[in-house]
Amino acid sequence: MSGPRFGAVVTAIVTPFDDDGAVDLDAAVTLARWLADHGSDGLVVTGTTGEGPALTDDERIELWRAVADAVTVPVLAGTGTAGTDHSVAMTRAAESVGVDGILLVTPYYNRPPQSGIAEHFRQVAAATSLPVVLYDIPVRTGRRIAPEVLVELATDVPNIVAVKDATGDPAGAAQVVATTPDHFEVYSGDDAMTLPLLAVGAVGLVSVASHWAGPALGRMIADFARGDHDSARLANASLLASYRFETSERFPNPLPAKAACRALGLPVGQCRLPLGPAPADLDAEAARLVASLDAAVAPHAVA
Repeated sequence: MSGPRFGAVVTAIVTPFDDDGAVDLDAAVTLARWLADHGSDGLVVTGTTGEGPALTDDERIELWRAVADAVTVPVLAGTGTAGTDHSVAMTRAAESVGVDGILLVTPYYNRPPQSGIAEHFRQVAAATSLPVVLYDIPVRTGRRIAPEVLVELATDVPNIVAVKDATGDPAGAAQVVATTPDHFEVYSGDDAMTLPLLAVGAVGLVSVASHWAGPALGRMIADFARGDHDSARLANASLLASYRFETSERFPNPLPAKAACRALGLPVGQCRLPLGPAPADLDAEAARLVASLDAAVAPHAVA
């Protein structure tokens, strides 16, 4: 394989809504194509950044279908829910509409034991022929996937091929890289942790900041991969403001990502409750951020 299975920069795409709060499929297609033209090697639809838990099943399926039909880059569907049977059903639906892979988050809220987490992932993976990327984000789910469980699943389940690591633990990621089969890939699930995770063997990232800084993130990863660590460090430094902007206690992700898209002229609307709508000062902050990024960092805004 010449590079990461789904590319080095995979954007967790926001879900556009219209002025009435309905999913805007046309805007989703516009955004997906724009991202594919501006540094995104792949896309995740209805993940955390896509407000997946705030969407109905039908809305999620139609988004997967629309985006998969619109672009040639790999499209991963965020199909995970709090329940195994529901996750199985959504995963089968995603495969039926033509996506290229599954992003499967740890069951959230119910705080299952590691044995339950492992069996959940096994049953959902068994329901599809698509490659499955596990999504480990304990700050949102309440449970981390134990490294030994990741090793077990990566070894025993052929179509579990990667993990999106949003644990903030480079040492744990290093353990996973060192003890999983060679075909298993680790992606950073946190833009700010990408460079540290590359240093322990990650292959890329599933990104929020790539909505407005995809080319710079791609160059940072490419610089690191060819051994130019000084250039990678400088590229990372140029993105620090973006990392700070993309989530905070006052403005959690995806509120800032949607504000940045609006600043770029991309028609994404507001977030649904309980996240949105955003106050005007976030849009002002997004406009300042986008204006401050030079051409080496930010893609061109929509004309």
